[in-house]
Amino acid sequence: MNDAPSLRFDDLNLDPRILAALGPAGYVVPSPIQALAIPPILDGRDVEALARTGTGKTAAFVLPVMHRLLSQAPGPDARPGRVRALILSPTRELANQTAGTARTCVRHCGLTVTVAIGGVPKDRQARALATGTDILVATPGRLLDHLTDGTLNLDETTCLVLDEADQMLDLGFVEDVRAIAARLPVRHQTLMFSATMSPAISALARQLLHKPVRIAPPDAPATLPRIRQQVIFVPTARKAATLVALLRRAPDDRTIIFTRTRQGADTLARALGKAGVTATALHGDHGQARREQTLGAFRRGTLRALVATDVMARGIDVDDVALVVNFDIPEQPETYVHRIGRTARAGRRGTALSLCDPSERLLLRDIEKQTRARIAVIESP
Repeated sequence: MNDAPSLRFDDLNLDPRILAALGPAGYVVPSPIQALAIPPILDGRDVEALARTGTGKTAAFVLPVMHRLLSQAPGPDARPGRVRALILSPTRELANQTAGTARTCVRHCGLTVTVAIGGVPKDRQARALATGTDILVATPGRLLDHLTDGTLNLDETTCLVLDEADQMLDLGFVEDVRAIAARLPVRHQTLMFSATMSPAISALARQLLHKPVRIAPPDAPATLPRIRQQVIFVPTARKAATLVALLRRAPDDRTIIFTRTRQGADTLARALGKAGVTATALHGDHGQARREQTLGAFRRGTLRALVATDVMARGIDVDDVALVVNFDIPEQPETYVHRIGRTARAGRRGTALSLCDPSERLLLRDIEKQTRARIAVIESP
């Protein structure tokens, strides 16, 4: 499939209680991925969808999953700790964002949404899960902890959603995903959403999905037309000074800067702070409370720049990021696509700037092959 029909949410045969929540939440016309994915999911089909973040893909699976739950009310003997629909997310931040979208959409439905992620006391989650939940959004590791403890069971789970499946593999969760899928009933629906479709992702889909509908909407190619892609060739020793000069040119632009390592993120954030740029590092060494506090400040605009590692890339869901900077050129072209996808979200435009040391030119060439686009070279300020 590659052509999304022109329609409105009212045309998708969603439950009226779901539609009642969509208008106030700003949902009027489905995005291409929503228009293509919702009908086959409503029909009960397995779906394998190519969809990068910022295209509305969360609602593309949340809305039809909710509709199916509403049409398949649990029986009177539903067991404690039961989960009716399970959404797996690779990171805590993404899980929280997905749960936020789901809670907005279930406002008039009476469905429950629960989150199970690391970095939060497990006993608190166990109490929330004790009476069961309609939709559970979880990271793989914490979900397996609860399964081992007997806090929840998947005997009544009718739908499994793998969100950002490619990052699941990148973070080494593939065996966890297989173990979780093996605990589900034989008859269940599986939905896989991924920003890239590598051979490893295709192999996992063949294992977990049954005769899936494959979806690639027209806004899902590797090239990202709303993002102006630029590169400055500069030695590593001069990258920080170059970055400071660039940020001073547009002091109001909200910016995300990516480094390869946590140490590099901390070092760069300190250097930016000394230069008068309000910046904070965001990476896996930080506790959940600090990460949420940092993201909150960034969304409010009290924090000008985030210096992040790739593990954090898909957990940053802020619509008005004007600039993404690749301080270090990523080693995998797919990582570049994920990074720059933090800008030009929700129909906006944005800029992606790479600072490229001579030793990184081959990596840049691989990126151009992946995106099928030449990256414009600009002069250092």
